[in-house]
Amino acid sequence: MTVGSPFFADPSVQLDARADGSLLLRSDEELRAYPQSVGALLVRWARERPDRIFLAERAGDGWNAITYAEMLDAVRRLASRFLDLGLTCDTPIAILSEGSIAHAKVSLAALYVGIPVGPISPAYSTLYGDLRRLGFVLDALGPALVFAADSDAYREALDAVDPAVPLLIERGVPPRGARTVDELTSADANGTVDAAHQAVSPDHIAKILFTSGSTGEPKGVVNTHRMLCSNQQSLAQLWPFLNAHDLILVDWLPWHHTFGGNHNFNMALYHGGSLYIDDGRPMPGRFERSIQALTEHPPTVYFNVPRGHRLLVEALASNETFASRFFSRLRLIGNAAAALPRTTWGAMRELSERYGGGEVAVTGSWGLTETAPMATAVHYALRDPADIGLPGPGTELLFVPVEHKLEVRVRGPLVTPGYWRRDDLTARAFDEEGFYRTGDAVRFADRSDPARGLLFDGRIAENFKLSSGTWVDAGAVRLAVLAAAGALVDEVVVAGENRDAIGLLLFVGARARAQFPDEGALQRVVAEALGAYNADAGGSSYRTDRARLEFDPLSPADGEITDKGSVNQRKVLERRADAVLRLFAEPSGTDVIRLNGP
Repeated sequence: MTVGSPFFADPSVQLDARADGSLLLRSDEELRAYPQSVGALLVRWARERPDRIFLAERAGDGWNAITYAEMLDAVRRLASRFLDLGLTCDTPIAILSEGSIAHAKVSLAALYVGIPVGPISPAYSTLYGDLRRLGFVLDALGPALVFAADSDAYREALDAVDPAVPLLIERGVPPRGARTVDELTSADANGTVDAAHQAVSPDHIAKILFTSGSTGEPKGVVNTHRMLCSNQQSLAQLWPFLNAHDLILVDWLPWHHTFGGNHNFNMALYHGGSLYIDDGRPMPGRFERSIQALTEHPPTVYFNVPRGHRLLVEALASNETFASRFFSRLRLIGNAAAALPRTTWGAMRELSERYGGGEVAVTGSWGLTETAPMATAVHYALRDPADIGLPGPGTELLFVPVEHKLEVRVRGPLVTPGYWRRDDLTARAFDEEGFYRTGDAVRFADRSDPARGLLFDGRIAENFKLSSGTWVDAGAVRLAVLAAAGALVDEVVVAGENRDAIGLLLFVGARARAQFPDEGALQRVVAEALGAYNADAGGSSYRTDRARLEFDPLSPADGEITDKGSVNQRKVLERRADAVLRLFAEPSGTDVIRLNGP
C-alpha cells in the first residue's frame, strides 16, 4: 500500500554513538500536547460524539452497547459513590473480572477521580483457581474495594478477600454485604465529583498492572495518566490515519494486560472509536466466537498475538465469505507480544493483498507493561516480521552491549515511575541515567540507515550458552524452526543450556495428528523438515542435534502460556524437566529424533 503521510508519518530518527559503546536513538519529531488524564478523554467524546457506541459486549445472539454519553453519566455517578466511601489516590480498587462494560464503568469511574485500579488476571480467580497467587497479589495491592462482575463465577476468590474490604459486583448472588453497580449508579452524581476530576494530574496513578510472575511472584507496575495519554498521542503521531477515520476495534485481549487494557482499550477511547469486546480466544473451540464477532462487526484496525494471527490466517484462507467480510473496512493489522513466524506473516500479507486490495498495512510494534505499552511501532512498509519499528515522539532508546547482544533501554513520559510499594525493585529497574532496563535485545535492520527500523532480537534471559561457550539465540531458532516445520508443529521450545548441542521440544497440534495419525510417520516427516532447516542453519548456534515431539499441549494453567498468548520458554523447560532429560539422554530413546548421528 502507499505509505507516508497521511496514513503513516515519515520515519525520521536521530542516532548518536557514545564513547562507552552505547547508542542513543530518538524520533526527530516532538511529542505534541496530550490530555492530563484518561477521564478527560471520556469527557471530550461524550461532548463531541455523545451517541457514538463506545463499548459493546456479547449478549446472547446480539450485543449490548453503551454510548460515550451513557458511559460518562454512569462513570460520574459511580465515582461519586467511590468518593463517598472515602476512596483516594492511595486506596486502589481490585478488579477480578474479564473485560466487560461493567468492568469499564468501575475502572473509568475510579480513574475519573484519581483512584487507582488493579485489574487482576482471572487465571488467579476462576479459570484455574490459583488462589495462592491471588492472595499474594491482593496483599501486595492492598485494595480498599474489590469488584467482580459475576459473583457466582468468582465465589471462591471473593471468599478469599479480607472481610474488612467491601465488595462490589454486577450480577450473581451477593456475597457478604456486597453492593451492585446498578445500586451505586442509581443516585445522581454529587457536587464533589467534577472538582475531584479536575484535580487529577498526569502523575496520578491510573493503574497497577501485575505482571505474570514468570520469573517470580507478580509485581505491580505503576501506570500513570501521563504514561497512558502520552503513549496514545505518540502512536497517533506515528499513525495519523487514526485521527481521520471512524475507528472500530474487535478485541479479545485481556484488560489486566497492557496490550488489551492499555494499547487497545485506550486507542478506542483516545480517538472516539468503538470497541467490540470479543468473548472468543485464540484456541480450538473458542476461536469460532472470534470469527463470529469479526464477521458481525468488521474492524478497521485489528490486533492480536502470534497464536491468534495463525488461527486467523487459517480461518481466512478456508472461508472466502469470512475473508471478504473481515477485510471489508480494515486499514491495519498489528502484531505484538512476540515476532510473527515468517509463514504466518507471509500468509497474512497475501490475504490482505487478495481481499484488502493492497490497502491494508501489516505492522508490528514492541513494548512492555512498564512502557504503557508502545515503545516502538512500524510506520512504513513492513519488510521483516521481526521488525518492531522505531521509537515514537518523546521516546528515547538506549542500546547497551550486553554479552553478544544490544539490550534496549527506554526513557520518556511513557515509562513507569516504578513498582507499587517495591522501592527495591524500582531501584534495580533503572540505570543511572533513568533509562528502564527492559532485558530485551534488538538489532538494526540497517545500521547505516537507522530509519529502516529495528528487529527484535530475543529476550536476553532466554538465551544460553552451549558447553562449547557458543551463544544460542533461542528466539531466532524458535522462529526459524517454526518456519521450516510449517503446519507440522504448533510451537517450539529450545533447550540445550550447558549441553553440547541444541535440542528442541516440538509441540504437535490437532492438524498434524489428523494428517499423520501414525507417530512414526510424523517423526519421519518432521525429521525431513529439520534436516532441511539444518542444511541452511549455519553454525552450532542455530543447528539442532535432536528433537522430541510433545503431544501434551502447553498449559496456561501452569504458566507455560502467558495471558497474552505467548510461550514462557523458561517455565516450559522447568515444568517439563523430565522431557528435557529424555531429549538429551544417551543412548536416545525411540521418541527422540536424531539429526546428526545415533
